[in-house]
Amino acid sequence: MTMEQMVMERFRALPPDRQLEVSDFVEFLQQKSAQGKPLNDPEGLWKGSCSDITLDEMTEARREMWGNFPREVPA
Repeated sequence: MTMEQMVMERFRALPPDRQLEVSDFVEFLQQKSAQGKPLNDPEGLWKGSCSDITLDEMTEARREMWGNFPREVPA
């Protein structure tokens, strides 16, 4: 039995409300895999937004904000 057959057999055994949950979860997984860049990538965070901020501008803003932050915490 193939993986697809096994999944379909189990899917058909579920009540309709659970089949809908499975369908929603599959759609979630498809969207997640189609996103491209992960959210921890600065460009991925802004993907799909209407912002015109470039990666260089974000990097410069980060430097300005954290430039005077102490590197070492006194004990």
